[in-house]
Amino acid sequence: MRQKKPTWQRELTLERIRRLFELAEESHREKTGMANRYVELAREMAMHYKAGMPKEFRTRFCRNCGAYLSAGSTSTVRTNPAKKAVVIKCNKCGNVKRFPYGKRKKSV
Repeated sequence: MRQKKPTWQRELTLERIRRLFELAEESHREKTGMANRYVELAREMAMHYKAGMPKEFRTRFCRNCGAYLSAGSTSTVRTNPAKKAVVIKCNKCGNVKRFPYGKRKKSV
């Protein structure tokens, strides 16, 4: 079994992932292709260095087509009170993501 990469490599990778998502945020209005490429690079980096994608960025891209998701332009964000979830729909491929909200159950 392969060993994990050293912590300094994973930390550097997380910094680069953050920077790529900043660039995607800046460029998604004018150049959606560039924003999608930044997301693709960030995902490849996270997989290569086994760093994992930070939680704050998991909601910002479509796992199906790899598109950068921005509310209103490349995705539709709704709340579903019946299921108590935030529903994010990709406008490019139609993939739906659901994130629950509300009270968390206490673990015993």
